[in-house]
Amino acid sequence: MAKPEWLYGIHTVQGILEKFPERVLELRIQQGRDDQRVQTLLELATIHGVSCTEGTRQQMDDHSSGANHQGVMARCKLSQPQHENELYRLVDEKQGPVLLLILDSVTDPHNVGACLRCADASGADAVITTKDKASGLTPVVRRVAVGAAETVPFIQVTNLARSLDKLKELGVWVTGTAIDQGAVSLFDADLTGSRAIVLGAEGKGLRRLTQDKCDQLVYIPMQGSVDSLNVSVAAGVCLFEALRQRG
Repeated sequence: MAKPEWLYGIHTVQGILEKFPERVLELRIQQGRDDQRVQTLLELATIHGVSCTEGTRQQMDDHSSGANHQGVMARCKLSQPQHENELYRLVDEKQGPVLLLILDSVTDPHNVGACLRCADASGADAVITTKDKASGLTPVVRRVAVGAAETVPFIQVTNLARSLDKLKELGVWVTGTAIDQGAVSLFDADLTGSRAIVLGAEGKGLRRLTQDKCDQLVYIPMQGSVDSLNVSVAAGVCLFEALRQRG
């Protein structure tokens, strides 16, 4: 584990208390906050034996360096990238269908951080990328993710094509984004059930071998003059369409 750091915001802190309470070392609440959302955090802290302190608004503003802390912060042991075996265990043990976001050779840490935020907001179970020729869980990724790097499992695999084969053996359907003959509109595709959505790097798209491993290819219909979207924007569109279909 890396050096403990402070995370901010109700959603972020509640997420890590619910999913990874063993990583929370201390909870801090702004004086005067006693609404239901804070009470939920206090109850979770009590259940998991996490100590809680109070701070003034000024103290918390100073400590968070201007971040929107919402009167809540937690000192936590930061997450580390997980191994591909953890991915297969997650899929095997999940009660109900999984939703995975896979990034094929996305190197820009700002994009990876934004993809983590999209994954967290849409309820995706994990973000998967490759160990080589891709951004890892860097400080920039954590900062852009605004806490999502601590609540969404970030998994690095050695061989993406092999991992896609294994996921399909476990019952996960693989949907890749591509502007290619045979691709269907995202809004006409079936994204229900256990699903992995695969996006490639900007400009390059999916590698050919990755594309060949997909069960279906989809494109995002474009109405304006631009012909492509930032990978994190595309991730958000695809994940929330999957969320909509799951209803």
